[in-house]
Amino acid sequence: MLKLLTTSAVALVLASQAHAADRIGVSMGTLSNNFQTLIVNGMEDYAKSIGVELQIEDATTDVNKQLDQVKNFAAGGVSAIIVDPVDSDGTPALSKVAEDAGIPLIYVNVQPTDLNTLGKQQAFVGSNENESGTLQTKEVCRMLGGKGNVVIMIGDLTSQAARQRTQDVYDVVKTPECSGINVAQEQVGNWSRVNGADLVSNWLTSGVEFDAIIANNDEMALGAISALKAAGASTDKIIVSGIDATPEALQAMKTGDLK
Repeated sequence: MLKLLTTSAVALVLASQAHAADRIGVSMGTLSNNFQTLIVNGMEDYAKSIGVELQIEDATTDVNKQLDQVKNFAAGGVSAIIVDPVDSDGTPALSKVAEDAGIPLIYVNVQPTDLNTLGKQQAFVGSNENESGTLQTKEVCRMLGGKGNVVIMIGDLTSQAARQRTQDVYDVVKTPECSGINVAQEQVGNWSRVNGADLVSNWLTSGVEFDAIIANNDEMALGAISALKAAGASTDKIIVSGIDATPEALQAMKTGDLK
């Protein structure tokens, strides 16, 4: 999925041009997250293979900074723009800048709120969040036998992906086969491994009882695993689940720490 997402973003941009793009501007919501770094690495590898230059900028989770970056791309005459949105709700302003400049725009990873009204030269490349969150929760439900306490690690409330993946959890636990599952706690972890570890440490310290951790992404899940181990808890008894299939997460699945 990651390879498809990264190559598709660049490929869609090129397909929208009548000629090969000379330079593509890329604004990433953050580069402090492992998943976004993997996306950039994939873009760079693919762009290099087809002889395209990328101008990559880090918005450092700042909506206004990202808007300025897109404006600068447009003013600088890039052939196309790729954006990993800081905030799903901030995309209409970005879309307008690109459309007014007549520059193709591809959103990647985070679904824009204006998805249904994007211009003819605009598109979104990303995963089906309803599917990912639903599959994740159904598997946790299966492993728990349809009953138990779970805690949810929310990525970021400004992200459509986090909102949908979290809603998926609640939708699944309403189904007859999973109605015995109780959501004991939910907290925002900002997609971060460190924050994920802190959340679990705080839950354990405050006496929150849980049988499974449902994290909106792998980074928070990996942080949860480290916190459980530090507290002497067993990942054999507490299920930890994530989303993304990053290399480290896949390795954690091989060892049995991540389910």
